[in-house]
Amino acid sequence: MYKDILVHIPTERPTRALIDGSISLAAKLNAHVDAVAAGYVAGSAAYVLEGGAAVAAVFELERERALERAEAALAVFRSEAANAGISCTCHPLGAIPVDAAVALGEMARLHDLSIVLQPDPAQGSFDNDVPGEILFQSGGPVLFLPYTFRGAFKANRIGICWDGSRLAARAMRDAAPFLARAEEIVIITINEADAVPDEVSASHLARHLGRRGLSTRTAGLSAARADIQPTILSLAADENIGLLVMGGYGHSRWQERFLGGVTRAMLEAMTVPTLMSH
Repeated sequence: MYKDILVHIPTERPTRALIDGSISLAAKLNAHVDAVAAGYVAGSAAYVLEGGAAVAAVFELERERALERAEAALAVFRSEAANAGISCTCHPLGAIPVDAAVALGEMARLHDLSIVLQPDPAQGSFDNDVPGEILFQSGGPVLFLPYTFRGAFKANRIGICWDGSRLAARAMRDAAPFLARAEEIVIITINEADAVPDEVSASHLARHLGRRGLSTRTAGLSAARADIQPTILSLAADENIGLLVMGGYGHSRWQERFLGGVTRAMLEAMTVPTLMSH
């Protein structure tokens, strides 16, 4: 069960989607939330030369202003959490982007679940980079909420994006608390005959989930590689799916990121809350 949740609160982007989704979920699970916001210090301010006391003072001033931005973002979340009656601790950070990303990734490793906002390429912000860093560095499940998300989080109908891979299996296991509460589970496969080994086929997965008392059905689809992500989202809309579960493909370094094609496409055009594991 998810009882200890980390929520990344952006400081440079609207937060309504994140507030609505994370607080409603935490209230439903009776979970504690650690809310973390990072105010960013310009990288150029971090270069303090030997004997550069004046430069150091400038950097410290920038860090204090960054902390103020983080505190302001957290104040809204703190108020909403109090109104919902959930346990919440707020953690403001003031740091250059690379240090903030590292700190958030490390904090996420101790939590059952991390909740982040889908990156928005239309808004240039370091807040767009942090969710991916948490996915790659946390070692646990990350729930991405679309920036268009509104209202309470509901995962009554869940779609498992299944290709038989280690990452898909990891995501499926990490989603166990959601799966146990679901009214319906749909195993989604794309080009299964060509892409999924028989030993880890959708029918085998359904049998294993059945031993947990979970009822599933399979939606087997065909699509060209470039159309996999829109095909999944189209099915999710048709089936009224409230949560997708999928592996997060790729790896990340701060200045050099590599995302699998479907993962990248999903983060760019997400319309459904999506739980990913790496």
